[in-house]
Amino acid sequence: MEKTQQFIGQNKEKFVAELFDLLRIPSVSADPAFQGDVQACATHLATHLKEIGLDEVAIYPTAGHPIVYAEKIIDKHLPTVLVYGHYDVQPADPLELWHSPAFEPVIKTTEIHPEGAIFARGACDDKGQFFMHVKALEAMLRSNELPCNVKLMIEGEEEIGSPNLAIFVKENKAKLKADIILVSDTGMLANDVPSITTGLRGLSYVEVEVTGPNRDLHSGLYGGCVANPINILTQMIASLHDENNHITIPGFYDKVVELSAEDRAEMAKAPFSEEAYCKALDLRQTHGEFGYSTMERGSIRPTLDVNGIWGGYTGEGAKTVIASKAYAKISMRLVPDQDPEEITRLFQEHFEKIAPNSVQVKVHPHHGGEPVVTPTNSFAYDAAAKAYEQTFGKKPIPVRSGGSIPIIAMFEKELGLKTILMGFGLDSDAIHSPNEHYGLFNFYKGIETIPYFFKNFSQQ
Repeated sequence: MEKTQQFIGQNKEKFVAELFDLLRIPSVSADPAFQGDVQACATHLATHLKEIGLDEVAIYPTAGHPIVYAEKIIDKHLPTVLVYGHYDVQPADPLELWHSPAFEPVIKTTEIHPEGAIFARGACDDKGQFFMHVKALEAMLRSNELPCNVKLMIEGEEEIGSPNLAIFVKENKAKLKADIILVSDTGMLANDVPSITTGLRGLSYVEVEVTGPNRDLHSGLYGGCVANPINILTQMIASLHDENNHITIPGFYDKVVELSAEDRAEMAKAPFSEEAYCKALDLRQTHGEFGYSTMERGSIRPTLDVNGIWGGYTGEGAKTVIASKAYAKISMRLVPDQDPEEITRLFQEHFEKIAPNSVQVKVHPHHGGEPVVTPTNSFAYDAAAKAYEQTFGKKPIPVRSGGSIPIIAMFEKELGLKTILMGFGLDSDAIHSPNEHYGLFNFYKGIETIPYFFKNFSQQ
């Protein structure tokens, strides 16, 4: 990979400029107002993939946003790596909290990134990370050092639950035939502590609606006489955890796989500073389920969190009303062997049961996904671990992530393929938040490491 690495070293500024072009496109999949921009992003990406030398480049329409596909088959007898990523991004709101415009990428230095970081929506999640693969492939192609076949599938709906990806995969199994799936949509422990994600939590996402009177009421005339849906909703939500922050839904933990003391001890070897964690988030102390460490709470334990809550009057000044309705969005992160459909059902049954007769409750299920654990004793994992060692100079630590990528379980079910999660982001990169960023060190290190995975995997 000498020529490939030389090409990377000579083109770093070009790579960043090209990433900036991608980041300037506001491909927000959740908001219909950005539909044209999502399509424009797919078109931009497809054009770029053709320019770097990939074949069979095509934009596949779906019932929602399109999927971009490309491949380079150099020898049908060689292994094939299928790279997955997503070009859609989260909404940038609240815009006023950004220190610079969300879709005007800039490079700034930070304490964690003294060499500079790219600030923009999608910089880390996932444009910056999937673009590492595009640039790594360009380097291998330009240097004539691509050691195996490659296929790329970049979707535009990951941030809304990938509603059409499974349909595309089922209809294109022959096209997507490969030996391993490679994804960079996760992170690592620190810039000097490389790690490979070996587990992801699943997800059950619901929206709840609590209705009281048939219209908003004067809080003086009716206060104390009718149920206030906002009061009731907050009480119901508060009851979902006990004094030990244990989730109170009956049956919620029945299928949770408890890790052994030995496995928990191995997890504890990963470097982690409670003090630094709190300092980074301006916290006096952490909070979570009793009996588990902060790292365990964020990876091997299930959770229930309110992601949004609203109702009544929230404008300027005062308006003394009892709202007719109150709403909340709630996500539950799941661990093996919890089933998202079962957890959603258990939540709905419990939430409806604890509602007083003075209100009506509706639970609207949204998207979900199964938890995933990937093996560390495979050729693919060894190839990835060796690649990190070649560029970082040390072996990566296997870790479980608290995040969810629901499509990983779907890939295994439909394509029969395992996935290697080679993420280069950091927890501090503020994905899904204002001022999302991605370190130049991480971007470059990913581009440098990926070619070694291809080489190592093809040799094995």
